[in-house]
Amino acid sequence: MKICGITAEYNPLHNGHVYHIEKTRQESGCDVLVAVMSGNWVQRGEPAVIDKWKRAEAAVRNGIDAVIELPFPYACQSASVFAHGAVSILKKSGVSAVSFGSECGNAENLAEIASTSINPDHLREMMNSGMSYPKAYSLLTSAMMPNDILGVCYMKEIAGTEIQPIVIERTGSYNDENLSRDASALAIRTALKNGKDVSQATVMSGVLENSYHAYWDAYYPYLRTYLLMSPPQSLRETFLFSEGIETMMANSAAENDSWDGFLKSCVSYRYTASRIRRCCVMAACRMTKQEIMDMQADESLRILAFNDNGRKWLKEMKNREVKVASRFADMSKKRRDGEYRTTLMYASVMPEEIRKQILQREIEGASYIR
Repeated sequence: MKICGITAEYNPLHNGHVYHIEKTRQESGCDVLVAVMSGNWVQRGEPAVIDKWKRAEAAVRNGIDAVIELPFPYACQSASVFAHGAVSILKKSGVSAVSFGSECGNAENLAEIASTSINPDHLREMMNSGMSYPKAYSLLTSAMMPNDILGVCYMKEIAGTEIQPIVIERTGSYNDENLSRDASALAIRTALKNGKDVSQATVMSGVLENSYHAYWDAYYPYLRTYLLMSPPQSLRETFLFSEGIETMMANSAAENDSWDGFLKSCVSYRYTASRIRRCCVMAACRMTKQEIMDMQADESLRILAFNDNGRKWLKEMKNREVKVASRFADMSKKRRDGEYRTTLMYASVMPEEIRKQILQREIEGASYIR
């Protein structure tokens, strides 16, 4: 059985993602295509626009055979940590290839940068400052885009293994907020927030129309209160908090009654918007450094959705004695407690009926898609 893996967020699944899935199947010749997908909180430090179960089911209906959840400790992290968590899962899944989208579409350039000792998390900033790296100038005129940075991280993670990279060039711009058939996930999320029709850009339009859309604005009142009422020592124990960031964030919370104002006041040369948002996720979910370590100790593959082909892959994983968690109870208690708490925070701003549905779904098993 030839298995290929994709790392994704599908926030939400759009036409470019479907193209990537189709091209990956063509180029890999795989028997099974699995995806490691972020849960209810995503890499940029934001709530997913709709919950993970709906996104996972949409992925299976559009070409993925099984969706594995990227554990929370890796989902809201820098590119290198995000990639490490995702590729570690794909290695356990028995993949022979890892496919990812790229703005440049040049595997050789990405591999050459990956072969250096640089930290990809700071690659964009270093390129912007004028420092040069092997062939980096040929990727983009001034800065690397998010998918290329992640691509370098994936290349580093599979270096020295037999896993092959499959690089699929993106069909649209990551930062383009214009709505079109090739619209990015960012453009779709922005359009949804503004009440626009997104049917031309995503196969999930029907699902999106009947779902609650999550944005940071709704969570900010709770976050602000927590930052203002928590002792500095308590905040310093929060995962990702360091170097006095807790004081700066508390001061910004005191001065701003809106999420946009708070975020803008926190961002500086020292702290990027993504770093601030990730810290906000950890604070909102009240995740300590020790709790994240405890969750990371559970290396089981949590399955969110699968089809008949995915079921064959699950059987092979069982034969290989890979620990698979098809049910919530299959994970360790510490990981269950952590994942449930993140879902509790995610659902807290939603109408009560939706909130109960999402919390109930969290403790149920994987979705079987016929």
